[in-house]
Amino acid sequence: MASPRLETYCCPNRDAATQLVLTFQPEVFCGVCIGSASVSLLLSILQLLPKQGQSPRKMPKASSSTILLLISVCDILGGLGIIFRSTVWIGFPDFIANISVVNGTDVWPSAFCVGSAMWIQLLYSAGFWWLFCYAVDSYLVVRRSAGLSTIVLYHMMTWGLAILLCVEGIAMLYYPSVASCENGLQHAIPHYITTYAPLLLVLVANPILFRRTVTGVASLLKGRQGIYTENERRLGTEIQLRFFKIMLVFIICWLPNIINESLLFYLEMQPDINGSPLKNVRNAALITWIIMGVLNPMQGFLFTLTFYGWTGWKLNLKWQKREIPWESMSTSAVADNGYPSAIGSSVNYQSNIHDSKKTTAASSQQTDEALSMLSEGVKSEELSQIAVSLEEVLEQIDKLNSNESPGTDGSHPRILKELQI
Repeated sequence: MASPRLETYCCPNRDAATQLVLTFQPEVFCGVCIGSASVSLLLSILQLLPKQGQSPRKMPKASSSTILLLISVCDILGGLGIIFRSTVWIGFPDFIANISVVNGTDVWPSAFCVGSAMWIQLLYSAGFWWLFCYAVDSYLVVRRSAGLSTIVLYHMMTWGLAILLCVEGIAMLYYPSVASCENGLQHAIPHYITTYAPLLLVLVANPILFRRTVTGVASLLKGRQGIYTENERRLGTEIQLRFFKIMLVFIICWLPNIINESLLFYLEMQPDINGSPLKNVRNAALITWIIMGVLNPMQGFLFTLTFYGWTGWKLNLKWQKREIPWESMSTSAVADNGYPSAIGSSVNYQSNIHDSKKTTAASSQQTDEALSMLSEGVKSEELSQIAVSLEEVLEQIDKLNSNESPGTDGSHPRILKELQI
């Protein structure tokens, strides 16, 4: 699990609240962390591997596919750090006991404590920043301002801020040395702020960005064909539900951290945390501590379910490019040729609408890419229903074109009005 208490425990003069949670049944707690992280790690990798029976699909040209993959990678690497730290904690108790030795000559226990804690904290903080970038990218896609070039900015912001905040918090906590940390709030508070800042940013900013994105989806769908059918309403609901699932998983996995930290800060302010009036507070802190060990590592697997859905057990051992179950929102006829050409139309009619058809096709393709990004995880059968509905509309337009006679100027008045050319 990821908690600033892990770095605080590396201090020989750690506070009483940190001592309470990290010395409470450490073997049981580390066993819970290993079990949860191992299950999440194996299932996450299983989700990301290619499966048999999956038809190859073209990856959308959007940065969101890279962002979602990086979120999963951060969770997987963070889970590996939890497994390594907990395994050493259980397997080498004498080595761990040297962490609390004051003026000890062996620096490896402290180096292991600080290094493993920083690894876990850095990877999960990077995951928070990537999740924030995903919300920003979703909003920019609706505004037609996102593209592959923005992924470079996301990398700079995510890894730069994650490393900067992590190093700054650790430097403030251990200044001027590991033996001097926790000698005052000026050491601990900056460390806790830099740790929880990206988490709170996701909790506050992501719902706002997701909400603004959802409000723009309806106009985006209407702009594709000038209609808004029941299937497209269903697609908008699916996108909204998907954003809701992302935030639900995030809140479930990290709300225990906020509750636990609030309880521990309350205990730190008490003159004696072992007093009987604080028994319920201590029990609540220990319970949420164990819950953190279960839910924090499980975020990786739960996010893969939210992003990709359940991809099945049957693996395809032949290497192929990882495909996310996205489906284009338009038929090939619309994507390649725009609207079907009118049957029996004159040469003047074709020359008049040629530029308009090119503009419509280009606009439709841009909208399809945006909707492909937003509709990750939407079931393929839902998308197929929308494609069938669009085909029916196109067939009706084709029939109208074949039955409509050209006007005196060689144009089709009614079709031009319906297509809004």
